Amino acid sequence: MCGLAGLLLTTPRMTDEELLRHVQRMSDALCHRGPDDAGSWSNVKEGVALAHRRLSILDLSAAGRQPMISADGRYTLVFNGEIYNFATLRSVLERKGHRFLGHSDTEVLLAAISEWGVEAALPRCSGMFALALWDGWERCLWLARDQVGKKPLYYGWADGAFVLGSELKALRRYPGFDATVDRDVLSVFLRLDYIPAPYCIHKNIFKMMPGCLLRMDAAAVAAGPAAHQPEKMQKRFWDAHASMRTALRTPFSGDIHEAEAQLDQLLRDAVRIRTVADVPVGVFLSGGTDSAVVTALMQAQSSQPVRSFTIGFNGSAHDEAPLAKEVAMHLGTMHTELYLDGKDALAVIPRLPQMFDEPFADASQVPTALVCHLARTDVTVALSGDGGDELFFGYKRYRRALRNWQWLRRIPSAIRHRLASLYSEEDESSRVSARAALSLELGARGIGDVYCNRVSRWRFPARAVLGATEPATFYSLADPLNGEGDDPSAMALVDFRVYLPDDLLCKVDRASMAVSLEVRAPLLDQYVTQFAWSLPFSFKQQAGSSKYLLKQVLRRYVPDAMVDRDKRGFGAPVSKWLNDDLREWADSLLSRDSLRQQGYFDADLVHGLWTRFRNGERKWHTHLWNILMFQAWHEHWQSQ
Repeated sequence: MCGLAGLLLTTPRMTDEELLRHVQRMSDALCHRGPDDAGSWSNVKEGVALAHRRLSILDLSAAGRQPMISADGRYTLVFNGEIYNFATLRSVLERKGHRFLGHSDTEVLLAAISEWGVEAALPRCSGMFALALWDGWERCLWLARDQVGKKPLYYGWADGAFVLGSELKALRRYPGFDATVDRDVLSVFLRLDYIPAPYCIHKNIFKMMPGCLLRMDAAAVAAGPAAHQPEKMQKRFWDAHASMRTALRTPFSGDIHEAEAQLDQLLRDAVRIRTVADVPVGVFLSGGTDSAVVTALMQAQSSQPVRSFTIGFNGSAHDEAPLAKEVAMHLGTMHTELYLDGKDALAVIPRLPQMFDEPFADASQVPTALVCHLARTDVTVALSGDGGDELFFGYKRYRRALRNWQWLRRIPSAIRHRLASLYSEEDESSRVSARAALSLELGARGIGDVYCNRVSRWRFPARAVLGATEPATFYSLADPLNGEGDDPSAMALVDFRVYLPDDLLCKVDRASMAVSLEVRAPLLDQYVTQFAWSLPFSFKQQAGSSKYLLKQVLRRYVPDAMVDRDKRGFGAPVSKWLNDDLREWADSLLSRDSLRQQGYFDADLVHGLWTRFRNGERKWHTHLWNILMFQAWHEHWQSQ
């Protein structure tokens, strides 16, 4: 895994030395993503420069160094990620006359682009990646992000230049970077706990959306951010909506036993290709179904005990570490576990703003950061179970939203909307009141509205952010599938498009790359994804059991007792921490004086929630945690 950075000017106004100095300085901010090597390239005539930081995973030799230039000299590439089917692509390209100096996937990707062009080559690639590619013949810069959004890529304008990087901290290194907070985007953050692409916390900066390409030339750079509409200018080379629609139109036709056998084989293949590396590989084992399946299939295909890693919490009722240990002992992995308490969290929190670049409030960021640090002591690559809940209907919020929408649909819409206007309470009481929560859903236009209410932290976030108007996201759609599928699929699609890449995968990427660890997610393999979308809903939920088919696969490797247990999740006991070890820290950031001095939030509203939480209304901890994460982030970067 690696880090990349670059810049493109409207006119060639810098010397070669200046170009390289700027891009190398940007790249140096990403040394944690690539501690093994560094390289840079510039074209002074075109005013373009690219830089790369390398974490060596495949082909540890100099033949894998970047920036890499194509054999015909047309393309210059910096690439972050892994192409899992690179061996197959290499065979095809060799038959077409291409010759390779090493055995890196980067060299294969560059040859594929030379052979088919960037727009045709990327759909052929199965993997996780972000890239920047300079086309010297067309004099344009291409940016791209993988289909699922596992690898990040920021871009935008600073002092008239177009700048890009794997993380926001690289762009901050460019002179003239404007760190103005976008208050509208801040309101989205309060709703979701994260910032979805293409939005960014800073004005004039954007994120590449999953499965998208962006073409930039000097004219596009000169037009500036005011003319840039990312939803239109980022062109999709792969679309989750279209892919799910295809799967729904051609559903799996076999019985449950055939589906189980096919899923087992698909997952075996997905795990196998993700263990290919020239460095040690391990696995995260939380004790839940998803990570247990990945661990079981990894161990089943290994002649040696697999290294597995677990984080536990002292005094937490939701701790899965004992369950993980049981699975590890049964499978025969070489297991390592570490137990934490609030003091450990307090030690991690000062590192979070530097780690995550943007405000980020998924509280499992704390154990994720710690398990990555734990794993990195022994391995350079780790497999994770991310994706299982989204593909196999694993979240309780799916069931609750489906139940509520089924109830609401029995009431004529005119009556529902009338009731909604009479009983709606436009404050945050729905967080602690079931009645208020349901009243918010009375006016729902479709399953999308009900589900948005289920995933929202702040229900009315723009009321908390001074001067904000909340922009739309994919969660704003009444029916994400436009009537082309069922309600469970619609909820899964919106999570796949937004929550998965911008929360779960973002969390894992930043936490792992902060310690130079690569993490791979077999459940998000393109063949597994397409197969899961084609399954009937009854294969995902049966007799009240979620992820039914995935659990049937797990039963092949572990006893039923290790399968039939409630989901606990890889969370953190934030409420307990805020009342104990983190109380003083939170008191300081949530004081009226601190909030008023910063000037982003309604100080009376936020401090009032903090007071209510301290008086026993414990459910406010999620509202307060994302305020705290923004406060800590702002305090850190303001001092840089």
